[in-house]
Amino acid sequence: MTVIAARLYRSGKLLRDVDVAKDMPSLENPADFLWIGLHEPNDSVIHIIQDRFALHPLAVEDALDARHLPKMEIYGDHLFIVARTTHINDADQRIAYGNTAIFVGRQFIITVRHGSMRGHSPVRNQLEATPWQLKEGPDYVLHAILDFIVDGYFPVIDRMEEQVLAMEDQALEHFLNRAQTTKLFNMRRDLFKLQRIMGPMEDMVSRFINLGLPQIDASIHPYYRDLLDHIRRVEYRGEGLRETLSSVLDTSGLLEQQRQGIITRQLAAWAAILAVPTAIAGIYGMNFKFMPELEWKYGYTIIMAAMAMICGILYRRFKKAGWL
Repeated sequence: MTVIAARLYRSGKLLRDVDVAKDMPSLENPADFLWIGLHEPNDSVIHIIQDRFALHPLAVEDALDARHLPKMEIYGDHLFIVARTTHINDADQRIAYGNTAIFVGRQFIITVRHGSMRGHSPVRNQLEATPWQLKEGPDYVLHAILDFIVDGYFPVIDRMEEQVLAMEDQALEHFLNRAQTTKLFNMRRDLFKLQRIMGPMEDMVSRFINLGLPQIDASIHPYYRDLLDHIRRVEYRGEGLRETLSSVLDTSGLLEQQRQGIITRQLAAWAAILAVPTAIAGIYGMNFKFMPELEWKYGYTIIMAAMAMICGILYRRFKKAGWL
């Protein structure tokens, strides 16, 4: 469905649903505003809305493109905002992204969603149940939508945190195999992409506070400061998880080097032990007639005992040194 909901409000109270293709309201009453929610709209619907609200063609073009990073632009008497949504893909447990474009004027707010798994119906229902908040107008609705989007980051960062801690435990208990190492790098890449979104999101919300925008009342600024704090919390947690993954990778490398060092010392110790009987056997294995001690009655027993004693001494010394 292209049009999820289109409703007219007056002083925070719902007046009626609107058919965007037939009866767009005139909005002559200053207390009226229109809230339209679209999900992956077709060209005919978006052009009707564009003509009715005189939306800038460049903003409409960007609203139909789901690849933009978060941003806020001013087009005449309305704002154009892009926010990115996130969710965990159940198939591969990686972060997937959606896009929400928002047009905001003094008497209208229009949202265009692409790829988002969470609709805005909970936000609409909550605000309709609290008309004293909805009375604040489109700028408050904008805050509620952005806050809803940012709140969706926390379950994602929580799930990533669980995966990072599990990866950390695995790296300490045993060496990471190829599949686990691949997963580690994919998680680092996902967190890097998330950081790329958090930076522009923080800049965008900061502009709502620092710029004197006619579409944003100064009384709403405390709500945007709270929203900014939430974004920074997600950003800090994501940065911490990236550092943890880097330390997991470093720790795994150090443990691997330690394991290789242990194996190298063990091989060197056994090579030293085996070198003794090899040398003695090699000497007495030479085909010379006149060699010392060849005619000894107990020569074989003495040589074998000497080899066993020397090997035992070497084994004891290497064992004491921790090489075996």
